[in-house]
Amino acid sequence: MANNHEIPAKMTAIAISQPGGPKVLKPETRDVPVPGPGEVLIRVHAAGVNRPDVQQRKGAYPPPPGASDLPGLEASGEIAALGDEISRWRIGDRVCALTPGGGYAEYVKVHAGSVLPLPAGFTHSEAAAVPENYFTVWHNVFERGGLKKGETLLVHGGSSGIGTTAIQLASAFGAYVITTAGSKEKCDACLKLGADRAINYREEDFVAAVKDATDRKGADVILDMVGGDYVGRNYDAAAVEGRIVQIAVQAGAVASADFSKVMVKRLTHTGSTLRPRTVEFKAAIAAALEAQVWPLLGTRKVAPIMDMIFPLTEAWRAHERMEEGEHIGKIVLDVE
Repeated sequence: MANNHEIPAKMTAIAISQPGGPKVLKPETRDVPVPGPGEVLIRVHAAGVNRPDVQQRKGAYPPPPGASDLPGLEASGEIAALGDEISRWRIGDRVCALTPGGGYAEYVKVHAGSVLPLPAGFTHSEAAAVPENYFTVWHNVFERGGLKKGETLLVHGGSSGIGTTAIQLASAFGAYVITTAGSKEKCDACLKLGADRAINYREEDFVAAVKDATDRKGADVILDMVGGDYVGRNYDAAAVEGRIVQIAVQAGAVASADFSKVMVKRLTHTGSTLRPRTVEFKAAIAAALEAQVWPLLGTRKVAPIMDMIFPLTEAWRAHERMEEGEHIGKIVLDVE
């Protein structure tokens, strides 16, 4: 293992003291992780907060085998140490990374394939808001969903971190973007980001609104994190040959739907989770992002929408903010 500055033996991390509400997130002293072959150690400057962190805190989303038990699926900082078999990265490189866990800490170890350079001109707080959302949206909208220029994308939860990312990327690649959100303020924010139509789902039926916005054709790709009764409604809102991509089931994992619509419309309903996938799979997404999306980030054609930044030791406040549901964009922890 190579390092060029004194790495402490201990660090401050935010642990889940027991399953429960935000206040179970407590600072703890932990050993600084040691990177193994193919891994790097990052001195964390900022960490992103994501819905799966909330689920893990509640005891509903255990980390995959071998991953840190600490929450935190993305971080930015500088490389502090290198494991064996590392060729690309050097000590001191400014990076951001997708992590299988452990981001809520002063140091995190990550497989080198999940590490990307800090986008040009980005602060560490902005960079920490990138990996989880951009890996997720790229794979699900463009790889699984196969969104093409000129097609229509329907994004549920448009004001979330995932939603704001999907709106910007789909718009940048030439799609017509429709989104749902729960207030006028959130809908206005989505329109400013490039959505062509924003539907307040508390006041409008999104199926009728999508049909109206597409001359009755429907959406070619639907990105859904709701589940529940949205499953059947998505089938109604989808175009012939439409692709529905499920990335979460916040309204429930069990649904009743008319599956004849899948046959009549020749629909594809797929889905994925990112955290348990192999390091090789994540490295392939990272390579695609660096080639296709990093130039857009560098010119600010797309960028993370920042909601609020909290100190690491007040991670519980960040979780409260997320669960209140009023945030627009990303919530980040400042570790510096």
